[in-house]
Amino acid sequence: MASLKEVKTRIASVNNTRKITSAMKMVASSKLHRAQQAIENMRPYEQRLTRMMTAFVGSQEGDLNTPYAAVRPVKRVAIVIYTSNSSLCGGFNANAIRVLRHKVAAYKEDGVEVARVVALGRKGADAARKLGFADTGDYTRLMDHPVFQPAAEIAEELMQQFVSGEIDKVDIVYHHFKSSASQILTEETFLPVQLPKTEKPDGVAADYIVEPSRQAVVEQLIPSVLRLQLFTALLDSLASEHAARVIAMQIATDNADELLQELTLTYNKTRQQAITTELLDIVGGSMQ
Repeated sequence: MASLKEVKTRIASVNNTRKITSAMKMVASSKLHRAQQAIENMRPYEQRLTRMMTAFVGSQEGDLNTPYAAVRPVKRVAIVIYTSNSSLCGGFNANAIRVLRHKVAAYKEDGVEVARVVALGRKGADAARKLGFADTGDYTRLMDHPVFQPAAEIAEELMQQFVSGEIDKVDIVYHHFKSSASQILTEETFLPVQLPKTEKPDGVAADYIVEPSRQAVVEQLIPSVLRLQLFTALLDSLASEHAARVIAMQIATDNADELLQELTLTYNKTRQQAITTELLDIVGGSMQ
């Protein structure tokens, strides 16, 4: 059995750890509140813009040509992965990195080259470098301070590479923030864009007045949707990260509380045993 000093030292150590996890939970809760407000404010706008594109494209007769919807044999792909800059957020980073590894392995088995990995987050960048992707970009500051313009520039660069034929497909991997208790790991195809054809009631198309032309509207609308999609995924990932960290720190704090109870019980038993032993020694000595 451990000595009283060892148990007391461990109680102090666990208590200090509990203070740290509790403080980290409070900090993560504050960041989660701001990140949740940001994604909840952005999501309706992104959904409305996507529905606008869907309704407009689906209502037009004939084909609308856009280079962002070009479907061609997939030989070179790019993957955008969202992770965090720091750890202590449960399986948030590990799950996303696991999907990245599986996708890279699956593409290699199919004879498709993964030409580029864009890692938004230090953990994802480290994992990409271990997989042999050196040029992942440095977007650590963007994860700490999410701003639309840098995210739009990343989307613009990917769109240019797709249009030029450098890459044939772009996938994104991120956590969708459903609620504080639920974050869904999501895989989506960023490029090529799928232009849906909506059902027209009674065969009647919506009566749009388009200026200057249908093609000009599509050429402006689709890039706007793509830029916003990449930024919305960033906000989704940030909210999911803070939610995962709140849960992880809450579990760590609860575990520390349970361990403190067990150690306190052990300390009291050890102390009582030591007192009993001393009393027996005193009684035994007095009887000699």
